[in-house]
Amino acid sequence: MNKPTTDEILTKDAHLIQSFANLHALKQDQARTAIVSAKGAYVTDSEGNQLIDGIGGLWCVNVGHGRHEIIDAITEQLKTLDYYSTFYNFTHPQAAMLAEKVAGLAPDGLNHVYFANSGSVANDTAVRILHHYNILRGKPEKRLMLSRIGAYHGSTHMAMALTTPAYAEGWSVTEGIVHHLKCPNQYREAPNMTEAEFVEVLAQDMLNKIHELGAENIAGFFAEPVQGAGGVICAPTGYHKRMREITAAHDIAYVADEVVTAFGRLGHMFTSEDVYGYVPDIITTAKGLTSGYQPLSATIISDEIYDVISGPDAMFLHGMTYSGHPAAAAAGLANIDILEREAIPQRVQTTGKVFENALRGLADLDLVGEVRGSHFMMGIEFVKDKATREEFPPEAMIGSLVAQQAQKRGLIARALGNILILSPTLIMDEPMIHNIEGILRESIEVATANLTLGG
Repeated sequence: MNKPTTDEILTKDAHLIQSFANLHALKQDQARTAIVSAKGAYVTDSEGNQLIDGIGGLWCVNVGHGRHEIIDAITEQLKTLDYYSTFYNFTHPQAAMLAEKVAGLAPDGLNHVYFANSGSVANDTAVRILHHYNILRGKPEKRLMLSRIGAYHGSTHMAMALTTPAYAEGWSVTEGIVHHLKCPNQYREAPNMTEAEFVEVLAQDMLNKIHELGAENIAGFFAEPVQGAGGVICAPTGYHKRMREITAAHDIAYVADEVVTAFGRLGHMFTSEDVYGYVPDIITTAKGLTSGYQPLSATIISDEIYDVISGPDAMFLHGMTYSGHPAAAAAGLANIDILEREAIPQRVQTTGKVFENALRGLADLDLVGEVRGSHFMMGIEFVKDKATREEFPPEAMIGSLVAQQAQKRGLIARALGNILILSPTLIMDEPMIHNIEGILRESIEVATANLTLGG
């Protein structure tokens, strides 16, 4: 069978609705890239160009592309048990083994796992479980959720309501349930404060909101350890522990959205406790759970919550057809085996810092206002004026201009307005890291030369 040409692929692609895309621009024959194969840290497009996968598929291909161990595990599982549900009293070996494995990796006290097929659904599940939990313990009024400006928790209806309001522009969201707190972006929100001072401002903001809404009405607080699609925002040191203290004191569940940060991206299987020093009530995760080889997510809940929802008067009326799918669970087990056997999170503790420091070196360029993030989760913010931190107008599309230049030079990066995001596979070595830094430097310099700064 002949491989389809680029023209053939893009002709058929007219029927595909892309995610987070300018669909009008795509109808006008905006340049599109068809990826046809992948191996290791690289992908190949339909024109034969090999590109460094600088976004890891979409924050997710942690162990790299083309790992035969995962592919073989999926194939062998489909030969034995292609599908069965985990509804009612049914289970199967792969879902059971993966649930035990995930619980064993999570912080102590989080021992119960609900599988679904995306991070969005994992977060929706957390909301439903918290509502169910509070009803069962005689507190049905505890329904409200706290989130943050700059958050990204997904694209299903409830998860989008939890996400920063900017992503919901032009879309209806679930109103009244979610209330957003200040963004913990020190570069933009508190450049003249110390980290400790900013933490207290953010803590007071949470306390004010709790006072306004009433702790008796608030079920949970959702927070990514590092805000991802909101711009790779790292909260000031001590923030998460302080927020955890406040939520615990007011009987508000802390939900750590580790859809991106878990399974090695920041150098640990989970980052809540190991990196930021707090244990949440619920962890949601997806992406790196299977390294993207199969769609799978997990909502991991505390023993305390599970004891209530599994009580004699409880019926768990929540379920997805593909929850704990045998092939997806097999992929998860094989993926975690690679992460552990090859000590990839431990390697990231070194190589991730090399990557982080290499990108931070780009701060000497006039266009670069801030380089932020941690390990293999980095963002570069471009500014019109470095001294005043003046932003470019949205129509300037600076991130896209730099991303286009980078792709011409063999690197896929993700543009987000004035920000460029890098979230590569976790298997990169130092020569590849320095190659990425060189490509980005040249791409930013070319983009700068094509701009009329200050105009």
